[in-house]
Amino acid sequence: MRAAAIHLAHDPATIRLPIAGVTARDDQALPGRRAAVVYLQGCPLACGYCETAGSMGPARRAAPGEWQAIEALLAARAGEIDAVVFSGGEPTLHPDLPAAADACRALGLAVGLHTAGPYPERLEALLPRLDWVALDTKGRGADFDRISGRPGIWQRHARSLSLLLEGDTPFECRTTVHWRDFTLEELERLAMTLADCGVRRYAIQLARREHCLDPGYCEPVEEAPPREALETLIRRLKRHFEHLELRG
Repeated sequence: MRAAAIHLAHDPATIRLPIAGVTARDDQALPGRRAAVVYLQGCPLACGYCETAGSMGPARRAAPGEWQAIEALLAARAGEIDAVVFSGGEPTLHPDLPAAADACRALGLAVGLHTAGPYPERLEALLPRLDWVALDTKGRGADFDRISGRPGIWQRHARSLSLLLEGDTPFECRTTVHWRDFTLEELERLAMTLADCGVRRYAIQLARREHCLDPGYCEPVEEAPPREALETLIRRLKRHFEHLELRG
């Protein structure tokens, strides 16, 4: 955890966050930590493969007491967990997130974030409070906008990546691959672009087809490459990263 103290700028009783769910413990969400994962409702993106869109629902104003119930749960689990990760949805959508991160740090918890980086100015404000960031890198350049279903996002994401590369907060980039969105060649170009930018940790995770936002993404893709071809690509890419992982 960072040594620098973060002084609480808000009364925790005033924090409002729309809670979509919580995982009491996930040992994979923040490397080396026993983390609870708090899912915040709402996302500005519309990725066809998204499997949480139905459960997350649209962004909404939080009811009083939603965050306070989560904070009480985290406090009660002291000793069982040593971290909390904010996920979504897109957690940086919510302006009270820095205050919630402060409250978690006051409990002695490390703080992680899962984000696609659509709000770099909010990420910049959060970084001094964070011990780990997983940056969801959906594609390369304009492909990011195509996959995310929203124009103009890839430039914001690029700025968020620059903040992480320029800072000292440990992070990984991760890409969810649905073969409706990628060919093997496009995935390799994205991976090499990230490596050339200085990304040292990268995870490629295969999309699941059970509960996709776009029903078309639930259907098999005839042009999907065989698993062996993907694993061959991973072996070829490994030398360009300190850590490269295939998930799913």
